[in-house]
Amino acid sequence: MNYYLLFYDTVDNYVEKRQPYRDQHLRLANEFRERGELVMAGAYDPADGAALVFKGNSEDVAENFARKDPYVMKGLVTKWWVRKWSVVVV
Repeated sequence: MNYYLLFYDTVDNYVEKRQPYRDQHLRLANEFRERGELVMAGAYDPADGAALVFKGNSEDVAENFARKDPYVMKGLVTKWWVRKWSVVVV
């Protein structure tokens, strides 16, 4: 298993604009967490982006999340990308 970081850049006023989609987003996150694929996630402070940590055999696990995420589909995320993360200490 490898770790992958999913990075989001978000629109201005992201915190306010995400409210209509927040329950759907958290439901999706919990589905991935329950399967052991999502390790942790959260917005930056200030909330101009977010980072999510995934565990899987390929970057597909993080990419699949992003493609299903209502924040991405509704245009709240202006850019997203995945990086493999070489974890040294857990």
